[in-house]
Amino acid sequence: MKNYIELIQETFLFYSFTPETIQEYIKNKKFRVVEYFKNNTIHYEGELCEKLEIILSGAVAIERIDKNGNILTVAELNENDVLGGNLLFSKNPYYPMTVSAKTSIKILEVKEDYLFDLLSKHPFVLKSYLELICDNAYILGNKIKNYAQKTIRESILNYLNYECKKQNSNEIVLRITKKEMAKKIGVQRTSLSRELAKMRDDGLIKFTRGIITLL
Repeated sequence: MKNYIELIQETFLFYSFTPETIQEYIKNKKFRVVEYFKNNTIHYEGELCEKLEIILSGAVAIERIDKNGNILTVAELNENDVLGGNLLFSKNPYYPMTVSAKTSIKILEVKEDYLFDLLSKHPFVLKSYLELICDNAYILGNKIKNYAQKTIRESILNYLNYECKKQNSNEIVLRITKKEMAKKIGVQRTSLSRELAKMRDDGLIKFTRGIITLL
């Protein structure tokens, strides 16, 4: 129980909840922690989404089966990522792809009615949830743009130029991790790091821990 409470406190939605509050929600079954073994199917394509799920530990694969029966991994989700966030209150709340456990995982489940109650009573939970929905929409939009026309470098420069204007400075303070930045522009973290290094070598940027300067 104690381990579950600590994991839940590390999530983006419930970080401000006290251990006592979380323990009460678990006791009242408003919060439910479930565990899956590696390769277990969590959701099938077309399955109804009835709850929000936050990954507490481990990794999840979003998969699609092609016309030849091959399983293609479309995306990977890790700790503090969410399943069902964009579907739960949708008019078409069905999983578009299969969701499987890539490793042994722990997931926090919050049913739709309990989540709605929490969003209504706790403004900070509502704000974090809306940020999640907006960020996911932004990430999806960027992925579509990237697939359609942009190179990784162009995507990075677009993001950095946006932050320059926002912060009114060529020295951009990164308030997110590289992993989060990669998600925002719709690329893999390793690809982001590799391209940033190339841009530095080409004299376009310089960077120190937490700061990127556009030259």
